[in-house]
Amino acid sequence: VQLQASGGGLVQAGGSLRLSCAASERTFRNYAMGWFRQAPGMEREFVAALSYSGDSTGYADSVKGRFTISRDNAKITVYLQMNSLKPEDTAVYYCAARSRLFYHTNYHEYDFWGQGTQVTVSS
Repeated sequence: VQLQASGGGLVQAGGSLRLSCAASERTFRNYAMGWFRQAPGMEREFVAALSYSGDSTGYADSVKGRFTISRDNAKITVYLQMNSLKPEDTAVYYCAARSRLFYHTNYHEYDFWGQGTQVTVSS
């Protein structure tokens, strides 16, 4: 499965962005999906994830209430709506696919990765 992430950019604090991650195969429908991020000098960290159906979702405490993950299996795409952005959200954001039905918060559990998209939030 190939993943193509897009939607990053530069935004002021308090603003919003929507990231998209398009998959290359219909088998995407059977995969859990996640978003992770990595800031310079930091380890990659979990942001949000959802199950193959989208019925089960999980969020890092730092983004809970501000970010929303969703998927459209017809379009084989997963989204991350990011609202009330803060400077500490600045990072490269990666989407990932796990060849299981249900998500995990550990990035080692994911099998396929997109190329990353830069999100920069200015204060």
